[in-house]
Amino acid sequence: MPDRPSVRIRKARRGDAERIAQLSGELGYPASPEQIAARLRQLTPATRHAVFVAESQDSGTGIIGWVHVSMSHLLESDTRAEVNGLIVAEGQRSAGAGAKLLKAAEEWAQRRGCKGMNVRSNIIRERAHKFYKVHGYEHYKTQKAFRKPL
Repeated sequence: MPDRPSVRIRKARRGDAERIAQLSGELGYPASPEQIAARLRQLTPATRHAVFVAESQDSGTGIIGWVHVSMSHLLESDTRAEVNGLIVAEGQRSAGAGAKLLKAAEEWAQRRGCKGMNVRSNIIRERAHKFYKVHGYEHYKTQKAFRKPL
């Protein structure tokens, strides 16, 4: 098995927008670097949102993944956090970066008093489902998602 590159997790910066946009496209949500930069600025207050990136220290590829986590205060449940998006670049998966990103998101949520962590995953993402189960998440509900342009 080849050596795994060392990965450092850090908070995202505005200068990361181009690479975050590329990875967002891999996740199935294409966006321009300008759109991502604007969205990063809109994630306020900072106490309710965090974006972390996984940076490869060895491969020379720089950012290989990201996670967006947010807090939710809901009437029907205790304060919780939600993984709004998590992606690791194709070719870099199953090497530990996703686990490190998820851990950073969970630790962020715990520091803010969240009682649980949720994640939604498209039914076609079977590999992601296995990843979350390995990391202690349970499948507890199946839903249909609806949207309406405004």
